[in-house]
This record gives sequence, C-alpha cells and structure tokens, in this order.
Amino acid sequence: MSFAETKLAGVVLIEPRRFADERGFFAPSFAAKEFNARGMASNFVEHNISYSKHRGTLRGMHYQAAPHGQAKLVRCTRGAVYDVVLDLRAESPTFKEWIGVELTAENRKMLYLPGDCAHGFQTLADETEVFYMVSTVYVPESGRGVRWDDPSFKIEWPPMEQRILIDRDRQYPDFTL
Repeated sequence: MSFAETKLAGVVLIEPRRFADERGFFAPSFAAKEFNARGMASNFVEHNISYSKHRGTLRGMHYQAAPHGQAKLVRCTRGAVYDVVLDLRAESPTFKEWIGVELTAENRKMLYLPGDCAHGFQTLADETEVFYMVSTVYVPESGRGVRWDDPSFKIEWPPMEQRILIDRDRQYPDFTL
C-alpha cells in the first residue's frame, strides 16, 4: 500500500499495491502493522456499508464527540463519491480546513481520518456503495454533525442538478466554537 499525507494532519490517502497477472490482480487493503507504524488506528471494531440509490445523495458532515471519536477507513466499493474530511480539532494547525477526494470502485483508493474530524460524501453515480471501518463503537448520544454548506468551512461540493439530503443534515446550526 502507498500512504500519502494530505494537507490535514493525520488524514491519509491510501492506494492498494496491486499484484497483477492474466487473471486480474490481488491487492492488500489493510495491514495493522503498516497502520501502527504510522501511528494510525488499526483496531476497527465496526465495519459499515452505506448504500445510496441516486447520484447527488449527500451524507454528512458527521462525527462523534470525545471521548467517542471514531477514526475511519473509507472506501467506495461500487460507483463513485466525492469524500470530504473536515478538521474539527481545535488544537490543529488546519482547524476548520477540509479536503475532498474522489473515491471510486475503479480507483480503489481509501481515505483514513482520525477521530475528531467530520466526514461526509456526495455520490457521483447512481447505485453507489461505501464501505468503512471505525475504531470505536457507535454511541448515538455522542453523534454530532455540521451542516454540509456551513459558511464557516466553505466546502466546495461538486455541482449537482439535484442534491438529496435528510432533514437532519440540512438543519444543523451554523458552527460555533
């Protein structure tokens, strides 16, 4: 696997190394030893699938409040997403900054984010599926979110003729610290 640091500390773009032959390829997608060597979470206690029927579905921006912050390893297994990570660590030099990465079933890239970062994505294709692993269990009362279009962050989402959101994601209040 190749690990590429992003502008957000601790947020890493990962590409599996492919071993190809006439049959196709084999590619390791996770190795605890390699994650540990880089100080990344390697004990993922829940594995989740998010399926979206329609292009333009936006899910996020979600996180769990301390002490239940979830490190995540995210991969698109069908279709394509524009995946966004927002740094909500007040002590971080990149506090309130974000990155966006296209994850697709074809490129097989993965995105790792530490706890205390908000995460969300917008589907770029119908019938899209995202698989992600988290380092701590889901605790409903610690669930939080920030609005996808909050002016505090100025996230640049790909233009869509129709954006599909649930009310909760649309109605988060403006961010304040």
